Amino acid sequence: MAEVKTDIEIARAATKKPIQEIGAKIGIPYEHLLPYGHDKAKVSAEFIKSVRNNKDG
Repeated sequence: MAEVKTDIEIARAATKKPIQEIGAKIGIPYEHLLPYGHDKAKVSAEFIKSVRNNKDG
């Protein structure tokens, strides 16, 4: 039977991408990201307000 990895083992094995790259991929402009390190960021309230009426999904 195959070994089942734990969540933490999977997370540690993942290759992280820069948060700006992820933001661009999902349509969040760089100027609306407030980075916390290389792989986390807050999204500006201004951007959240601008997409408030968009359809979910």
